[in-house]
Amino acid sequence: MKKRILSLFGTRPEAIKMAPVIKKLEVVNGIESYVCVTAQHREMLDQVLKVFNINPDYDLDIMSSGQDLFDISIKSMAGIKDILVKNKPDIILVQGDTTSAFIGALAAYYAKIRIGHIEAGLRTYNKYSPFPEEMNRNLLTVLADYHFAPTQWAKSNLLREGIQECKIWVTGNTVVDTIMFIADKQKNASQKYLLTNYFREKWNLSLIPESNGKKIILVTGHRRENFGEKFQNICIALREIAAKRKDVVIVYPVHLNPNVQKPVREILSGLSNIYLIAPLEYEPFVFLMSSAFLILTDSGGIQEEAPSLGKPVLLLRDTTERPEGIQSGIVKLVGTEKDAIVNSTMELLDDRPLYETMATALNPFGDGQAAERIVNIILGLDSI
Repeated sequence: MKKRILSLFGTRPEAIKMAPVIKKLEVVNGIESYVCVTAQHREMLDQVLKVFNINPDYDLDIMSSGQDLFDISIKSMAGIKDILVKNKPDIILVQGDTTSAFIGALAAYYAKIRIGHIEAGLRTYNKYSPFPEEMNRNLLTVLADYHFAPTQWAKSNLLREGIQECKIWVTGNTVVDTIMFIADKQKNASQKYLLTNYFREKWNLSLIPESNGKKIILVTGHRRENFGEKFQNICIALREIAAKRKDVVIVYPVHLNPNVQKPVREILSGLSNIYLIAPLEYEPFVFLMSSAFLILTDSGGIQEEAPSLGKPVLLLRDTTERPEGIQSGIVKLVGTEKDAIVNSTMELLDDRPLYETMATALNPFGDGQAAERIVNIILGLDSI
């Protein structure tokens, strides 16, 4: 009898990481694959679904203006309950640390449905950093039946917390599967031409690395725990870097959240070598990452994507649940203090040996085969 697998997610980062698993599930004998999206993110989620030609079987469409964690949790739980009653899956797959993932797992637990957690075992051991993701992951671990850890470090966390070793598999991170697929596609000359023109025509922006002596610094930022003074510090640091270094171009796709938009627009608008652009679809964003000299970010996923592209990362956070990047040398945790951000950026711009050491560090997050491993593990499960 075929296993019924329901993959549930709601945000763009989840979709990026779930996509290779879903595409494998679609073509494997012995599995009936279904997809449910909460649409915790709407527009950004839909962009990724389009790239990978994923057509959800169920769409809760919960996103609303000004939504908070209470709204997301309440609407997700109510909608997921109905889906589980209709679909009756054998396993529900959730990814990472979002509210959609946690609520999906909680709903599955209430319905006594087995839970597979992709990207299990990441920890900072600080319940408010990242917020609410750290506690979402911890609670998911308690609920999950099958734990797909991206690295040995993540597995060791789960073992210390009492998870049976027979329920843990080290698979690599599925985001490496995705980034390798997209980056390989973009090596095609016609693809590269189209994407280069896309940036030139829309923002008058050249993405040829170091053309005319300019280095591209890519910036992203959206973390809740950075809202307020920390975000202002980040913006002031970027303004100082732009003023001091006319040999750089800072490109910042600005997240739609008003807590991000307001300080970014107030502090960084009108500077000739800072481009504040709209959030990008995934394929242009990968091209932008590939074209960048270095990346400043508070993102979790970019810490895993950048090593596959050989791009050093300065991490604008106080903690990280992905220390493997720091240990490998391609990520540096700099925090949110202005001087630390400015000094670390200047150092990488001026110290070529240091830059090369970071850029050539071994990718600790996988080899691009994580999705295949996860699907094979699911196929091999004897009892559900």
